[in-house]
Amino acid sequence: MYCKIKWQLCLCLLLALAACNQSDQVTQKQIVLEDDLGREVKLNRQPKRVMALATSMTEMLFAVLDTSTIVGRTQNDDYPAAALTKPVVNNYPVDYEQVLRLKPDLIFTVEGITPLDVAARLEELGIPVFYQRYETVEDIFTALEDIGQLMGREQQAEHLADSLREQVAQIKARHQQQEQPLRVLGLAGYDPIYVYGHNTAITDKLRILGAENVVEETYEPLTREYILKSNPDVVLGGTPQELEESFFSIYPELRKTNAYQNRRLYAPTTDLMARPSPRVVESIRELERFLYP
Repeated sequence: MYCKIKWQLCLCLLLALAACNQSDQVTQKQIVLEDDLGREVKLNRQPKRVMALATSMTEMLFAVLDTSTIVGRTQNDDYPAAALTKPVVNNYPVDYEQVLRLKPDLIFTVEGITPLDVAARLEELGIPVFYQRYETVEDIFTALEDIGQLMGREQQAEHLADSLREQVAQIKARHQQQEQPLRVLGLAGYDPIYVYGHNTAITDKLRILGAENVVEETYEPLTREYILKSNPDVVLGGTPQELEESFFSIYPELRKTNAYQNRRLYAPTTDLMARPSPRVVESIRELERFLYP
């Protein structure tokens, strides 16, 4: 979906840098990349020390890279277990002093997690920031491959991405004959009502499963009227008891929806639901168990 990295330019400059002992002038050349936001990211050399400021990105790095190249984690990173061995960098607000102590050559992050002004400040301090964006499941796989290309781990990244693609294809094949797709509402917050909107990976996960997201909005709070009109068959966001004590006690009129009437109320694993990460197939399988028990 995205032409993320100017690989021809990157390759030429990497070759030039490899010959830096032949000319002092060559050492001044830079690797110029383009991230998913269309931002120009400049590097003085291929990164050897990296970290992420988003939990999903930390998972991506550990899935592809030699862990010795990952120099830190955020306070919220808890997967994989190896991440817990890394020094902590607070990402909200960003602990600039700790970042400087860890000396990363490049920081990875995700659109919507790290404000652009924070990225600008990090770049003023000499640390480039590379943004990724995920709207579909395939975006996650492409992102893994991009990390592999950038970090010299192409084979590892491609093997992982292809394996995940194959698993998704097998799941998708099981659900292509759904006569009437289940309509699903994914709750992210109760008061006000925040949801997983249309332009998010959850919509694509549901599509793979032969279902559909009832929400066409992004992250703006929804009204009760919108939910009543869309009348979801399934609500994701908590167990029946949890939703009864919170969501439906606040909005009792939503007990009229099909999801409530048929007790199709489920509590996905929060990390799997919210993080666009290599565990996306695990998330799809969990949703499959909810939709087709």
